[in-house]
Amino acid sequence: MSASSNPAAASPAKPVPHAGRLDAVGYLIALGGIVRRELLRFFHQKERFFSAMVRPLVWLFIFAAGFRNTLGTSITPPYETYVLYEVYVVPGLAVMIQLFNGMQSSLSMVYDREVGSMKVLLTSPYPRWTLLLAKLIAGVSVSIVQAYAFLAIAWFWETGIPPVGYLAALPAFLASGLMLGAIGLFLSSLVRQLENFASVMNFVIFPMFFASSALYPLWQVRASSEWLYLVCQANPFTHAVELVRFALYGRFEPVACAVVVGTGLLFFTLAVIAYDPGRGIMARRGGPAGEAA
Repeated sequence: MSASSNPAAASPAKPVPHAGRLDAVGYLIALGGIVRRELLRFFHQKERFFSAMVRPLVWLFIFAAGFRNTLGTSITPPYETYVLYEVYVVPGLAVMIQLFNGMQSSLSMVYDREVGSMKVLLTSPYPRWTLLLAKLIAGVSVSIVQAYAFLAIAWFWETGIPPVGYLAALPAFLASGLMLGAIGLFLSSLVRQLENFASVMNFVIFPMFFASSALYPLWQVRASSEWLYLVCQANPFTHAVELVRFALYGRFEPVACAVVVGTGLLFFTLAVIAYDPGRGIMARRGGPAGEAA
């Protein structure tokens, strides 16, 4: 029988569209699923929300009230007049929420990587960098909700933030949240057990927070200690605070933006390499939960 008399032999089977490969819709579905899961987890754990609010509100309502006449801030950008201490610390406390949330999100990543949902996702056909980016975006979404909830409460404390500042600060919160989340994501790749991650958080969170401009202007730090001033300048958390501080008053700080974006890209790249079972830290551990690379 000739090939012309056999239609099946003459015309090869047409490939099914999108079969055997991942398309943009699949990436969006994976991203939406991870973000939705993180948001649902946050809203179902109401104690997580209240615990995130306790730290900044205690500092604003108690410590700032006691220091308001002692630690007032002179006229320094972005402020155009003398401001009270509670006005100065609001941006730093908002970014502090993102710092703790980034570390807490990474803490859940340690668990999910070993026995949770990320153990399955990390073995899926999707590139690992897309899954890690989706996890990062999910954590940032939660941190932004918490930060704006704090700003809404602080508004009744007469912080003097202009209404347009709340909208202008959204890109700054996004950039700072991505940077802090990327740092936490990289740290989660270094830790195998939850018990060890708690100690790592203490060695990261408190030095980053206190050695920054979140609680006091850097010119006051420089007046007392030059080396501590240099440490604060090198601290990426300082630049995240200043980026948000300037944005809340409708101004842009280019140096802070460059440091925040650059640091975020650096640590996210390190996290992607570390989570690569072929060449990163996971390769030396046999992959998530000890799987073969």
